[in-house]
Amino acid sequence: MRGRITKPIPYSLLPTPHPPKVSSAKLSTLVVCFLLLLTTACSQGETKSANAINANSASPVTATNNTSTTLRVGYVGSSEPTGPLGWAKQKGILESEVQKLGFKNITFARFPNGPDLNESLVAGQIDVGFLGDTPAIVLRARGVNTRLLRITQYNTTAWLVAKKNGPRTLAELKGQKIATQKGSYMHRYLLGLLDQTKMAKDVKVVHLMSTEAKSALERGDVAAYATSSELGVFLKSQGFPIIDSSASHQGLSGTSLVVATEEFLAKQPDFSKKLNAVLTEAAKDLKANSQEYYQYHAKTTKYPIEIVKASYPMTQVSEEPYPAEGLKLLEGTKKFLVSQGLAKSDFQLTDWVVKEQQ
Repeated sequence: MRGRITKPIPYSLLPTPHPPKVSSAKLSTLVVCFLLLLTTACSQGETKSANAINANSASPVTATNNTSTTLRVGYVGSSEPTGPLGWAKQKGILESEVQKLGFKNITFARFPNGPDLNESLVAGQIDVGFLGDTPAIVLRARGVNTRLLRITQYNTTAWLVAKKNGPRTLAELKGQKIATQKGSYMHRYLLGLLDQTKMAKDVKVVHLMSTEAKSALERGDVAAYATSSELGVFLKSQGFPIIDSSASHQGLSGTSLVVATEEFLAKQPDFSKKLNAVLTEAAKDLKANSQEYYQYHAKTTKYPIEIVKASYPMTQVSEEPYPAEGLKLLEGTKKFLVSQGLAKSDFQLTDWVVKEQQ
């Protein structure tokens, strides 16, 4: 039952990460399990948590390990992390540094999207999370005491890709169905685009995981899909028309963040400083060795290296914890989510960031 398109649901509610299969003749209603704060996969026991999804360990880790000696890192993405985190892991930089803080092991847990990572962070199943801006902001706005440790990437492009032989302009999408991975920066881009163009009431927005996007577009189950930087460039290379991109609209591109709970940081007061030193070193190194990094990135994501280079320009990689342009984008995203009622409450970014990193 994977891939079935469902009717629209409130943004504050998380749909299952494994939606049922789409059929042009039959649609079914998605059962909403929890609020976005505590969202988790609910179909047939497929709970997405740090204990149930793909996890890799930098050092051998067994189920009997005491979590106080194991640093548990959660990230959204492919089989291995990419960006500065992935490069730090690949080069062994991260493991050697965190051991200086008293951790004996590191585990890496992969999540299909930000809301699932949020759920595990709240449940205490991971210590630090690498995710997109929208789910991180929504979680903080719900009163969960997280802290922003770093912006790892900014100006991340989202794409609006159309089915073949279908709409070619935004106007032609009126009355049609657009899918996206809800709770993601691509979702925020789509909502912002529809708001700017006064089309929010003219289209139906439904949830669909990015892994199902190409098939849904090929079948014509959706007229368009708002997708991530890499998948958007890949779909374009496969002949799917591009209707729009966040690069054409100021403030609609995304940022990638690193967050941790205040409870964890209270036990590890030097963690933020140490982690940022590692990620800064990794960011500088991957830029200095961009060809080698791109080969690693392509191998990890299974995209051709040309796609990776086009979707992950080095100018987007931050060498400092809080780049001014990244903070500006983040503030704009927060204000939009609050104004639309998608984030429960407003808060000051200066209260969110770890002070010594400012």
